[in-house]
Amino acid sequence: MAPSYKQDREAREARGRVRAYQARKAVNERQRSRRVRDNVLAGSILTLVLVVLVGFQLFYFSGGPGTPEPTASATATPTASATATPGANSGDVPSSDLAEGRTWTGTLTLNDIPLGVELDGALAPQAVSSTISLTESGFYDGLSCHRLTTGDGFSVLQCGDPNGDGTGGPGYFYGPVENAPADNVYPAGTIAMARSTDGYSMGSQFFIVYGDTTIPANEAGGYTVIGKVTSGLDQVVSQITAAGVADGSTDGAPVVPTTITAFSVQ
Repeated sequence: MAPSYKQDREAREARGRVRAYQARKAVNERQRSRRVRDNVLAGSILTLVLVVLVGFQLFYFSGGPGTPEPTASATATPTASATATPGANSGDVPSSDLAEGRTWTGTLTLNDIPLGVELDGALAPQAVSSTISLTESGFYDGLSCHRLTTGDGFSVLQCGDPNGDGTGGPGYFYGPVENAPADNVYPAGTIAMARSTDGYSMGSQFFIVYGDTTIPANEAGGYTVIGKVTSGLDQVVSQITAAGVADGSTDGAPVVPTTITAFSVQ
């Protein structure tokens, strides 16, 4: 028996509903796939951003004292003439015999402010020998003090980078850490070597502690204390560090441009 007109119409409507349902389902599937893809893309971008930020922090803060993890941000990162080798000296490192196992006295002049200094060649023979070699060659003359920290309990002025940005050095790296304080406290007047996370990454950068400072040690130890300021520190505080950091933060270039105008020891 032939289907009636009504049955025909109902069949067409049923097919139309099926097609409409399938079309909506396809649209929903595409939208769901797009959302999944967008979420994956957004997650990947966020992960990349986090990796970059963490990498930047590790790079910037692994240089020495001053930051969450000792960062005298200081330090010398590999230069064209030498590459730091973990656990070993790199480049033409001055002999530790130069320090002669004795106390050296001298003058470190910053912006024409003379600082009396003492270097302990007995407790830090390698670091003091390097410092003596660099001062005698005139290496430090005219270099800047590129970093100042003014945070609570972290007061250092970092100097001795020929690049002026925390990335330079003398063309060699040495270690290990010598004469670091067991309690991680660096009293005002302390002079210590900046480094990266490795104990064999010291070069020419050093920091002057102008206020009692605590710097946590890492797996390589603390920071090599080479000596102390015996006079003139109050003038550095009043004429340089008291002005603060250039960008208003607690860590960066000092407001008062600071230069090593002379450095001699005997």
